[in-house]
Amino acid sequence: MAQLIVRNVDDDLVRRLKQRAALHGRSAEEEHRQLLRDALRRGGFADRLLAMPPAGDDEDFARARDLPRELDL
Repeated sequence: MAQLIVRNVDDDLVRRLKQRAALHGRSAEEEHRQLLRDALRRGGFADRLLAMPPAGDDEDFARARDLPRELDL
């Protein structure tokens, strides 16, 4: 298998990677591999959004424009 070396990674990013790895019970290296797999997998989040059927027209989700209205307290 190939190796990947990533240089000049921000210290805060490394700290967060290690925290995330600990939450998942794996090494930072394995967490990094999993993040790459998830990011590059076909059928990712954007592809799933694009595959969703239409849910209506924009007008179906329009906000009411007659606000604010008077309140009777």
